[in-house]
Amino acid sequence: MTLPDVTVTVIVYNDAARLPRAVASLRAQTHANIEIVISDDHSTDETPSVARELAAADHRIRYLRLPENSGGCSAPRNRAVEIARAPYLMFLDSDDELPPRAVELLLAAHREREVDFTMGAVRRVRVDSGRRSTWMPHLVAERRTVEGIEADPRLFFEHLSTSKMYARSFLDRHRLRFPEGIHYEDQLFSAQAYCLAKAFTVIPDPVYVWYIEPFAAASAASISNQRHKISNVRDRVHVQRLIDDFLVISGHAALREDKDYKFLKHDFRMYAGDLPHRDEEWLAAFADIMNPYLDTLSDEAYVRLPRPERVVLELLREGRLAEARLAARGLGHGVAPRQVTTDAAGVPYWGDTLPETDRARRELDLSDLELDTRPFPAAHFRHEITRLVPGPGASLGLAVRTYDPGLRLPVGPQRASLLLTPGRRRMTVPFRLDPVRPGVFEGTVTLDLAAAPLPLHGFDGVRHPLLRLDQQGLSHSGLLLAPLDFPARRVRVGTHELTVEPEGRSPGRLQLRWRPVGVTAHLIRPLARRAAGPRVRNAARLAASVLR
Repeated sequence: MTLPDVTVTVIVYNDAARLPRAVASLRAQTHANIEIVISDDHSTDETPSVARELAAADHRIRYLRLPENSGGCSAPRNRAVEIARAPYLMFLDSDDELPPRAVELLLAAHREREVDFTMGAVRRVRVDSGRRSTWMPHLVAERRTVEGIEADPRLFFEHLSTSKMYARSFLDRHRLRFPEGIHYEDQLFSAQAYCLAKAFTVIPDPVYVWYIEPFAAASAASISNQRHKISNVRDRVHVQRLIDDFLVISGHAALREDKDYKFLKHDFRMYAGDLPHRDEEWLAAFADIMNPYLDTLSDEAYVRLPRPERVVLELLREGRLAEARLAARGLGHGVAPRQVTTDAAGVPYWGDTLPETDRARRELDLSDLELDTRPFPAAHFRHEITRLVPGPGASLGLAVRTYDPGLRLPVGPQRASLLLTPGRRRMTVPFRLDPVRPGVFEGTVTLDLAAAPLPLHGFDGVRHPLLRLDQQGLSHSGLLLAPLDFPARRVRVGTHELTVEPEGRSPGRLQLRWRPVGVTAHLIRPLARRAAGPRVRNAARLAASVLR
């Protein structure tokens, strides 16, 4: 029997519905001389029968069933490696796919130059929206061979094992296998592979399709989407400590700063975005697990972070959990703090008290945000809804408070507007903000959502209103933060169902969700989607206008 060039392992557990799609992507590879191992972590659904049917349909497919469930990805991968017959190995999860040329391209890179592994781009697809993006695009932008991880330690950020094709001899030489009994096994395995490899080749071509389901049911959510569990935090910190230990024993301790920066910028940052939505008990448990590990990280790694992220970290480390949650609502969006305190030298610090330690003074110093000097369109303000009252029909009465810690707005009433664009046309609702005290303004506005200009063929999507400030011919648009605990409200507006709710993730904006119903959902939108030319599109618009 001819030996396969590559063995691709598909790990699966209770995923009978999506396994055929994953396997189909392998059977469609342009490089056909492959072995496909379906490694089943003792599924209890229809997966075994589905896998056997797939194996019967293609001689390249082998089915391996573990005698008991391991609860992770490592054991099914390792058992498949034990029986793999090819000199090169790849790994695929049952809910993902390989692009048609993935095997061909990665294998060609191996044959072009002898390296320990090859890797390529990962295409991310949001299941809920269909939106496509590339995972860590700056790391795979060009074809190159990296002579050891020291040449580009940024690659620690690309910790997926599934985007790579490994030389079997490399894994065997170093006895490198996936660590069993832990979660986030890819992070440890990939860190070890990066450090042990003498050379690896990066190609810019897509070699993996990663389907993202951010709102999947808890029972089906990936490990990364289970951040609400304290055990998830504990697992992630545990694997980081294992990586730290490996860096030392493998002679790569000099990479610790780069690895620490990756943890702060990627791993911690994901939890930080969730902090506004966690209760006090969760926050306390989170701090108890996270803070001892944060204390072991290099100061230089903190310095490389954007100032807002450093503020959240320092507030957490000081036990100022309510303030950490408050600061986290602005991450990545230029949202100002509610208040700053200035010392005798004029240095502004986060919050209403001056920091007492050298570390706190270093981390909470907001000078580099230039709150008082940034160009007005890029200035930092904070807009919060303090009261939300449902009105007649689809109207909302909002009480809004604006914080201006840089004192950019002159004393006196300010011109403001709410901006909403569910279609191509913008809805603008002007109102006035009055000064309450220096740096704080308040106002009320009624938002009549029945007046929102929806497209004639309807609108199916989510929008978040913005608050615009106008000052001396310049304008500034910023997020409108909502109370996180107000109950969702659903109303019928014409041929749409409208839901008003707080955004369920950071930063927690006011969220408006339209869903077409009736004629718009069942006739107008399908007709518009099928429209191939101007005549059909015009007919759809005419029908919509008549039926509405």
